[in-house]
Amino acid sequence: MIGEIDDAMKSLVREAPGIGKDIEVVLDAPTKDWAARRNAPTVDLFLYDIREDLKRRETGFIEKRDESGIVISRSPAPRYFKLSYLVTAWTQRPDDEHRLLDALMRCFLRFDAIPEAFIVDTLAETGLPAWLSVSLPPPEDRAFADVWSSLGGELKPSLDVVVSAPITTGVEYRIGPPVTAGIRGDFSWIGVGAAEDRTRSVPEPASES
Repeated sequence: MIGEIDDAMKSLVREAPGIGKDIEVVLDAPTKDWAARRNAPTVDLFLYDIREDLKRRETGFIEKRDESGIVISRSPAPRYFKLSYLVTAWTQRPDDEHRLLDALMRCFLRFDAIPEAFIVDTLAETGLPAWLSVSLPPPEDRAFADVWSSLGGELKPSLDVVVSAPITTGVEYRIGPPVTAGIRGDFSWIGVGAAEDRTRSVPEPASES
């Protein structure tokens, strides 16, 4: 699932209006050494955090049916995970970086979820959307300055783009074939047992003295 979201994010940026075709789109960690080696206009989509989206967790099961509509298996509902990307623009001039960052923000604001054209493989199998949010306030236990500090780089303008994507658990419970015949019972033994009980209960005649 993570690789599929990576590819979808890169494709979304490459096809966005206002972003030149000559701009590289990468997934690298923007460390100080990486920034020093960069020599071309670049958009960096750095995945820095993965955690479950508890607000979207659902209980219950999803049923799988055959061609006749009969349930053949049940699976737990997919779980959602939030993939947080630190999105930055890298050029030779701050003015150009800001314009590129503006184009990136407009690109992501166009969608509430990743377009279906970019949803493939296991993501497509769930039939559920991969929700998209841009620059929401960070959780209380994390600050963007902390992310830059851990990378060893200098703080610069960035977008926090979060994708909440579904993933199946891989657990499947097979269902037995449906019952096609009615219930039948054999109660003949009841009559036999009752007759035997009656025989035992008849008292023997008293002997004449």
